[in-house]
Amino acid sequence: MAADVERLSTGVEGFDELIQGGIPRGFFVAVVGEPGTGKTVFCIHFIAQGIREGDKNIYVTTEESRESIIRQARMFGFDFEEAIESGRLVIIDALTGARDDPWSLSELDVEALVQKVIEAKKYLGYGRARLVVDSMSAFWLDKPAMARKYSYYVKRVLSRWDFTALLVSQYAVTTSLGFGFGIEHVADGIIRFRKVVHRGELRRFVIVEKMRQTEHSLRMHEIEIVDGVGMRVKAATEMKREDSRLPRSVAVRMLRAELSKLLETPYADEEDEEGLEG
Repeated sequence: MAADVERLSTGVEGFDELIQGGIPRGFFVAVVGEPGTGKTVFCIHFIAQGIREGDKNIYVTTEESRESIIRQARMFGFDFEEAIESGRLVIIDALTGARDDPWSLSELDVEALVQKVIEAKKYLGYGRARLVVDSMSAFWLDKPAMARKYSYYVKRVLSRWDFTALLVSQYAVTTSLGFGFGIEHVADGIIRFRKVVHRGELRRFVIVEKMRQTEHSLRMHEIEIVDGVGMRVKAATEMKREDSRLPRSVAVRMLRAELSKLLETPYADEEDEEGLEG
């Protein structure tokens, strides 16, 4: 099966081996996790590898400015400015919303996002393309129930344009749950980043939860992010599931609070907690 599938390297040292050599061409992959776990760094590597391989590359940033992404790339030895000037990369800035900037979104609207991405692809020209949207969560923060519909729309329209895409989804710090519970349902793959403080030290991890047409690793691997180098995947970890999550009683209360916000209904703190746990 691996020989029949064209795969795109992520550019992250040690990661491609977890997914039989890379992400299958045309896949829309959810990159999920809490803040500070390495999602943006992973996406920067993916685009940098595309630049090296001659792909058409589009990076949509909703939570940082274009300049911030360029600076981060430079920290790892990637010259995004040169790639922009040579017509190999477009960074769409959806944070600052500058109206005089042709590669900017003045509002967080999914249809406007799709049209701007198509416009950028036409500008870059014909050929294999890579797309990052960092993050999709920004488009449904005030309407989380629309997450699945928006994600499906983005995939349905842009899959016709020969994109292999990383769609980032932020996870809540409190519960490690996705905002909107939607993007994972339509994704061809799910790459989840996690973090834990162990003996006073922050450690980051990655696990491939889903990758169609791929015999992928089922193990969690520790990662490191090194200045001047970028992200590297280390050995598989023996960390147990309970080592990286909240105590059940705390998670239950936080989950109830988040669900009550979605439903705009009050919740009882203790009276029927036992029923929810069941």
